[in-house]
Amino acid sequence: QVTLVESGGGLVQAGGSLRLSCAASGGTFSLYNMGWFRQTPEKQREFVATISGGGGTTLYKASVKGRFTIARDNAKNTVYLQMNGLKPEDTTVYYCAARRYTSNTLVSTLVSDYDFWGQGTQVTVSS
Repeated sequence: QVTLVESGGGLVQAGGSLRLSCAASGGTFSLYNMGWFRQTPEKQREFVATISGGGGTTLYKASVKGRFTIARDNAKNTVYLQMNGLKPEDTTVYYCAARRYTSNTLVSTLVSDYDFWGQGTQVTVSS
């Protein structure tokens, strides 16, 4: 069982930056594909970014590519989401998630592929 705890959310003006952190415990962190997701207005979760266990492979949602950067520190069991150039439409709850490797697929963008989830952290971007 892996426990994930997000932090770093808050209120920021448009164009500003935030760094989200997600601390993991209860598993071998480097053996998990980690992802960041966010809640849609329809209360669904949508993919934002993902990173492979070793950190060498990343993928991003098109609308955040070039503004957001996902990174991980396996020594600290932590994954980060650096968010720059924030826009009001980025306002929502952000979740981190962990996916156990059960195949050779290094990263996944699918909510259903992830096994463990954090409680979420609110990001609010004012215009």
